[in-house]
Amino acid sequence: MRKDDRPLISKIETFSQPFVSFVRVTAEDGSSGWGQVSPYNADISALVLHRQVAPWALGQPADGIHELVEIIPEREHKFPGSYLRRALGGLETALWDRLGRLKEKSVCELLGGSPGMLRVYASSMRRDITPKDEAERLAKLRNQFGYDAFKFRVGAECGHDIDEWPGRTEAIVPTVRRALGDDVSLLVDANSGFSPARAIEVGAILEQEGVEHFEEPCPYWELEQTRQVTQALSLDVTGGEQDCDLPTWRRMIDMRAVDIVQPDVCYVGGMIRAQKVAQMAHEKGLPCTPHCANLSMVTLFTMHLLRAIPNCGKYLEFSIEGPEYYPWQEGLFVESPYRIEAGHIQVSDAPGWGVEIDPAWIAQAAYQESTLSA
Repeated sequence: MRKDDRPLISKIETFSQPFVSFVRVTAEDGSSGWGQVSPYNADISALVLHRQVAPWALGQPADGIHELVEIIPEREHKFPGSYLRRALGGLETALWDRLGRLKEKSVCELLGGSPGMLRVYASSMRRDITPKDEAERLAKLRNQFGYDAFKFRVGAECGHDIDEWPGRTEAIVPTVRRALGDDVSLLVDANSGFSPARAIEVGAILEQEGVEHFEEPCPYWELEQTRQVTQALSLDVTGGEQDCDLPTWRRMIDMRAVDIVQPDVCYVGGMIRAQKVAQMAHEKGLPCTPHCANLSMVTLFTMHLLRAIPNCGKYLEFSIEGPEYYPWQEGLFVESPYRIEAGHIQVSDAPGWGVEIDPAWIAQAAYQESTLSA
């Protein structure tokens, strides 16, 4: 330990399967915490963590989270893109868990918030489903869990104005509205599917049916295109899930490209960087409704974030896809933190993230470690 007795980071471990990689960070005093690099190609992000993040973190104070989040991107300034941030988030989220366990506080409390309830919206990931079947599925979930907000897909992912199949967008919006009724909040996601002209055309349909949230209508990297849609429509145009560069976020917010910001904790590089995005938006009067599209730890991170920011949006995204769609998200935790009651979820006051990774899952994962002595 250093003279000030701040325990130093001594070991960083990853436990990886292709879609998920959990991170355990241990300090010299034996204290440890769990985090997660971003899902999807998680094994690659884990490698980046060991190659480009761990060398700058090992031997540094384990409670120096803000300092590490600032200095590591500078030390790796030649790599400004997504994978470095996805890896950085794994270190950062594990360090928050460790600190919460030591102080016996939840992460949201460490970040200045408080545990409590969040309204959720049931988020469908599917386009391979007919409007009728999607509407029936959502109605069943409303009856089972009490959801009063739902998001479904329109267009095709990066579709260049070509629908998933002809007429699907025009059919699914009124079909879902009729099935769920007027007292339910509806959101749609276009996943960068439209040109501005087509997005505005679709937006008029959405407005007619009372849809309140139009996500990523144009290619997300074309901020000027998205701003055209935002300026033309009265409903909320939203976006930003893919963006990991804080100056890009500042530009997006300053130019009012969107009405609601949607950082993803894992994509942007952890809780601190997500808070920075939320704060930039707050200063411009924009709410924050983060992206969290699966039930790995990213939804848990987002729950704590929403209880700690001043501009929390109306709801938490909550994936409704089960093992037939996301088999890899099964069996991750000893006890799932995701329990929906009357369309709401509780952010726990348990220390750290309040979860334990299932030993059976860990036993099947590829293991890698970086140590202070290595």
